[in-house]
Amino acid sequence: MHLYDNLESGNCYKVRLLLSHLGIPFTKEDVSVVGDRDAQRGEAFFARNPIGKIPTLVLDDGTALVESTAILYYLAEGTPYLPAEKRARARVLQWMSFEQNNHEPNIATARHELVLEAEKPSAEQVDRWQSAGHRALRVMERHLTENDFFAAGRYTIADIALFAYTHVAPEGGFELQGYPRIGTWLDRVREQPGHIGLRD
Repeated sequence: MHLYDNLESGNCYKVRLLLSHLGIPFTKEDVSVVGDRDAQRGEAFFARNPIGKIPTLVLDDGTALVESTAILYYLAEGTPYLPAEKRARARVLQWMSFEQNNHEPNIATARHELVLEAEKPSAEQVDRWQSAGHRALRVMERHLTENDFFAAGRYTIADIALFAYTHVAPEGGFELQGYPRIGTWLDRVREQPGHIGLRD
């Protein structure tokens, strides 16, 4: 397998983290996440991946998979990271959808714009991200009051999806001291076999 990757991207990190948990060997190629991405990625990349997004995972047969959620589902099929039971699978999908719709657009976007992009956002935009991002963190904190993980009573790709940008949320201005259960969960995720860091 070959991964079009970037060490600052939480979405790429999700894929590398699951590949590490599963012990699947792969090669990787760094792709920019700042500036004029279309120009930097070039025609060869777009020929393989018309969407032009990373992560892109190229399988051994040459098939290219895009979108981190889809890639996680593909890799986790038939493993403990994606439960077989119908309701548990739905819970995994619920939290992964939450991450994409409520969490990432605010926490990940704030981090990207404040840390990686040269042109900084307005204070009003930052306030909007902060408000919505803290709302998402409060949802997570409430869930973790009675649960060690987000779905199926164990560590799954739902946790991988949420961990990727939560553990670097302070880089986007989201302080986590007020979320003690999230802090404990972050430590619990780091203790999983095969865990790697964002930039590993």
